[in-house]
Amino acid sequence: MISGKADCGLQYAVRKGGSAVGYCALSIKCGTRDERGFHSGIAHFTEHTIFKGTAKRSASVINGYLDRLGGELNAFTTKEEIVFHATVLKEDLIKAASLLFELATSPTFPEHEINTEKGVVIDEIHSYKDTPSEDIYDRFEEMIFKGHPLSGPILGTTASVKKITREELLKFVGEKFVPGKMAFTIVADIDEKKMEKDVLRLIGRFFGTAPVVQDCAPELNPPVPEHFDKTLNKRNHQANCIIGGLAPSLYQEKERLATVLLCNILGGPASNSILNNVLREKNGWVYGVECSYTQFADTGLVAISLGCDKANLEKCLKAIEKETGKLQAEALTDRKMKAAKKQLLGQLAISSDNGETQCLSMGKGLLAYGRITGGKETKELIEGISAEDVRDMARRIFAPENLSRLIYI
Repeated sequence: MISGKADCGLQYAVRKGGSAVGYCALSIKCGTRDERGFHSGIAHFTEHTIFKGTAKRSASVINGYLDRLGGELNAFTTKEEIVFHATVLKEDLIKAASLLFELATSPTFPEHEINTEKGVVIDEIHSYKDTPSEDIYDRFEEMIFKGHPLSGPILGTTASVKKITREELLKFVGEKFVPGKMAFTIVADIDEKKMEKDVLRLIGRFFGTAPVVQDCAPELNPPVPEHFDKTLNKRNHQANCIIGGLAPSLYQEKERLATVLLCNILGGPASNSILNNVLREKNGWVYGVECSYTQFADTGLVAISLGCDKANLEKCLKAIEKETGKLQAEALTDRKMKAAKKQLLGQLAISSDNGETQCLSMGKGLLAYGRITGGKETKELIEGISAEDVRDMARRIFAPENLSRLIYI
């Protein structure tokens, strides 16, 4: 892999992959938390409407450009990032990369397209509201991060989206889409030096060789959580519940990895996770339960989420309290720790074997740390986590004074 920084401040990384398919991504350190001074939801709305026209291409041309090559063009928005990415045959990779840079540097936001897209996004907002498992998570974050930039919903609200204007979109892109906040990544079966040369040529074409633009990172301001235990009557068929609290940030390396391991043991994707085993496999109380860990620049959030029949809710809550209590009370045995580490490393290896996952992960690494952590380094860091580290994080995260709870019934 080759990585570096262009004269304009844009970071890049290229990695040789073993496939006829190539992947590229333009990641921008700008998300929902950066909307101060703009209407809520503008980051996500920008992601939607940026495909509706550039100085050179209309919406229909953009939509069909990669389709005709058999490729795919996509994007997503998080609280801290907007990412545009493409998948194409490796011989068409530079065409796809050029399109991503064009979208980010010369969007036109035609008025008629903005009005059409508002309807699409508002419908998306309504669909989330109609899905309790999605809506409860947004509501939980809004409540626990109250008063902090992380509290805003990614989609915005129906009222805020209606107020977004073309002038506001142009201002948002002009202020936020700057080289110092961007990372461009490629994974393809092409010589890395050749890829780097092509990438630098593209960056120079779209951004020139202006002096380095300093990265305008968000002001790190850890939130003071609003603790709550709230039940809302939504007249739903089943009960939905989230229990969670603040956790380590992206930059607390050892604590972060101990939390990743803890959440994987407790409620990770494998069928042998503690909560899945107790709540679903043994008792049949839930269809699914998970313990997720979302990492931000200045904090993190661990959340246990589930949906169940209302009659089983209290039994589920008591079981969760019992299992989290065990993890706080006693460190895992050497045998269990060894098995847990092997499972996590296996999951990471399988996930990173996908070219698109690699490409997106590389962009996130560059934006967050200015570098990309290799598989060997990650393995050494995870192997260095002790059973006491995991128990300490369980005590910190699942302490009653750190936890909040939201229930929909």
